[in-house]
Amino acid sequence: MNLTSWLVILAIALAAIALFCSRGSRKRSLTDRARHARGTRLLVQAAIALWAALLTLDRSFVSPGGAPFGHALNPRTALAAALALAAIGCICSFRASRLLKARRIFGAC
Repeated sequence: MNLTSWLVILAIALAAIALFCSRGSRKRSLTDRARHARGTRLLVQAAIALWAALLTLDRSFVSPGGAPFGHALNPRTALAAALALAAIGCICSFRASRLLKARRIFGAC
């Protein structure tokens, strides 16, 4: 895939996050709004990290001639970078999902 297609995929993912995270009641407390904003930011970071991991894998293994300026990454380096980006994306996604959940008013004793 060319780079334009990858940018369109990223734009669609970010638009979906913006759409689903913008809904909700406006009458929330300051702490709830801060939690929601931080969760949304972490979700955007997760989407960008996972997108970058897939782009790295695509540019290194599927179309190795597509590397800019003719510099191709070593396959082990590309795989390690993609794995690190995917791990960061999963961690950010997990933390965002915990922040976007509604807080419990009464905890279990």
